[in-house]
Amino acid sequence: MGNSDLILNIQSIYNQFTKAEKKVADYIINNQKEVLYMSITDLADECRVGDTSVYRFCRSMGLQGYQEFKMKLSLSLPEGNEEEKMKSNEDLNEDFDMLAQKILQKHASALRATYRLLNQEEFYRMLSMFDKAKNIFFFGVGDSLQSALDARNKFIRITNKVRCITDTHIQAMAASMFSPEDLLFIFSYSGATKDNVQLAKIAKENGAKIVGITRYKKSPLTIYADAVLLCGADESPLEGGSTSVKISQHYIIDLLYTEYYNRNYNMSKKNRKKTSKSVVEKLL
Repeated sequence: MGNSDLILNIQSIYNQFTKAEKKVADYIINNQKEVLYMSITDLADECRVGDTSVYRFCRSMGLQGYQEFKMKLSLSLPEGNEEEKMKSNEDLNEDFDMLAQKILQKHASALRATYRLLNQEEFYRMLSMFDKAKNIFFFGVGDSLQSALDARNKFIRITNKVRCITDTHIQAMAASMFSPEDLLFIFSYSGATKDNVQLAKIAKENGAKIVGITRYKKSPLTIYADAVLLCGADESPLEGGSTSVKISQHYIIDLLYTEYYNRNYNMSKKNRKKTSKSVVEKLL
């Protein structure tokens, strides 16, 4: 199936879909651009079907899952190729200052959106869990793993209870031995990455608290989360690793770090001096 034939292919096999799959097909045909920025749970809710019906629809299309479907859909739209779109909108002859302002505005917009999505009650509930936890783990997969590592690297300067495991198999094994004293942060833009969802399920079965840092309030990941912090950057399927997403995630990390530091000022100040002193001799 060619990328440009996706919608046509949906229409050509429409009569083979189940009743639930037809609801999904109808919504996609009428809302092609909007679907690109929806989680699988958001789409299921709009179609009034279950997540599994959306997944079965994707499989009926000969695709591995929802993420591959969104990738194909993005490529099938006239403006789907984001790189070419950028080249056409930000012509090579465009003034450098204009280009710099456009990128600045894009990142600033992601920060403003993340700020507007902040839920104070949710944030302080998460912060309370952070204070009480004996061990805190930051996990992610792919590009989100870098945000998890950055969170660990920031907090390790003021507390020794933070961890980050990079291998997904080791993450799962660690989660199988979590307890109610453990807190797990999972960074996942889509909230639908299989490794992250499975990890959350294992951690929840062992009583651990879970915080999801994601774009979507409703997703397979947030089902298991005790608290959810939303990042405001939009990312199409062709923009994996978007800088705006990382910036919005780091805004949340900085906010959490600053509030935790203030709540535990004396200890944090003492530990920051100790960790800073430990690397002084490594600097020229």
